[in-house]
Amino acid sequence: MHSVDSILDRAGAGRFQWRLLGIFGLVWAADAMQVLAVGFTSASIAASFGVSMTEALQTGTLFFLGMLIGASLFGRLADRFGRRRVLLVTVICDAIFGLLSVFAPNLAVLFLFRFLTGVAVGGTLPVDYAMMAEFLPARNRGRWLVMLEGFWAIGTVAVALAAWLASLYVTADAWRWIFAATALPALIGIWLRFWVPESPLHLQRTGQTAQLRATLNRVLRTNGKPELVPAEAIAPATAAPGGSIFSPQLRRRTLSVLAVWFVVSISYYGVFTWLPGRLAEQGFGYVRGYGFLVVVALAQIPGYALAAWGVEAIGRKPTLIGFLLLSAAGCALFFFATDALLIGGAILLMSFALLGTWGALYAFTPELFPTDVRGTGMGAAGSVARFGGLLAPSALAVVIAQDFSLAIALFAALLLAGAVAASWIDAETRDLALG
Repeated sequence: MHSVDSILDRAGAGRFQWRLLGIFGLVWAADAMQVLAVGFTSASIAASFGVSMTEALQTGTLFFLGMLIGASLFGRLADRFGRRRVLLVTVICDAIFGLLSVFAPNLAVLFLFRFLTGVAVGGTLPVDYAMMAEFLPARNRGRWLVMLEGFWAIGTVAVALAAWLASLYVTADAWRWIFAATALPALIGIWLRFWVPESPLHLQRTGQTAQLRATLNRVLRTNGKPELVPAEAIAPATAAPGGSIFSPQLRRRTLSVLAVWFVVSISYYGVFTWLPGRLAEQGFGYVRGYGFLVVVALAQIPGYALAAWGVEAIGRKPTLIGFLLLSAAGCALFFFATDALLIGGAILLMSFALLGTWGALYAFTPELFPTDVRGTGMGAAGSVARFGGLLAPSALAVVIAQDFSLAIALFAALLLAGAVAASWIDAETRDLALG
């Protein structure tokens, strides 16, 4: 009798997983564009509707509020009704409301559409990761999950380029063109998502034996491996160790990893919500304009590459702690920097290290929870992250507006606290089968 994990190990990581990575990665890049569009569109929105930058940034506040709700809601729905259904609903809503944002006639309608887009994007992020993890063999799952997170960098570069081109060629309402660019990948992703089958671990847990066998045979066949013969039985799901992410068995790791998600989120969005506008308008030397922001986005790619190597070579937990410390060092360098060279280097280090942190965190988190609460666990992490994102453009606005460098120093302290929280996670999941 074979376990689902042993069959996935037999199938290996091949053509099926590459297709899955491309499909999830496209929408992941689209989601990155939607999230980071907050920083790139605020100045244009303020000019279009005659409001202050603080008021324009409320599009970001409402977007992150929607993401907070969507992550928690759709994560739970994915555990109850299946990953595939939730994936389709969220990406359709993402595309529809993202496209409707382009045609908003006034600020109130734009606020509504950005909130609804946020709900949809909040739902796609945790469910994508739970599902991708459940199709991967244990021996290289971490590397593939970091590769999926790497599409965030592609989305970052794409939205930075879109904003750069809009600043050069669009004289009014540039934000509409940027939102159109962010909606396009999600529109394409709708049709691709229909190719994705239901998660084998969810099928196993819900007793859908025939569909489970068909899905595993599809993975084996696509990867060029022999299919299961009728005599080969698939083991039923084992009893779950706890029905809640806050059960005694899971409470310590849940609280620890959620604390990490919060500090990384508030630091990342605190920096990258405000940085684009400041560098475009107030930077000096080469640390100025959207061209430098494209370079900042490109600096994320080697961060992901190092995280992909680290999670497999030295483990999830030490890689995560190392990147948290490196992110804190980048923030500290920015605070003490006094010339353009050091400021530029600090920004590039922050971009490199913070995105490496995200890569390690996204690889680690779904492996910390059993199948029956994996969607819920990822949804809770997403909700905490969006709460941090919600605070970044609003609650921290006063501190950032008065002294941006002081706010960056605050983020350095938070990231150090995150490294301490990561050290309290009571598991190392490298090479472990998902339960």
